[in-house]
Amino acid sequence: MAVPKKRTSSARRDKRRANHKAGKARLNNCPRCHSPRLPHRVCPTCGTYAGREVITHKVAEAPATSSDSE
Repeated sequence: MAVPKKRTSSARRDKRRANHKAGKARLNNCPRCHSPRLPHRVCPTCGTYAGREVITHKVAEAPATSSDSE
């Protein structure tokens, strides 16, 4: 069995591990609204996944501006 003759220093170990980083997240386009989303996840904009609506978004009503309150 191979055994290292000298101990690997922390600086050498850390320089080697500097390249072990996570890659960028890949983005797909939603087929319904064409906004970017992560693969295999619900679209945060329209709430669809695999062609069906999973999350129903509540549309906030615009505040009514009354002109008679002068």
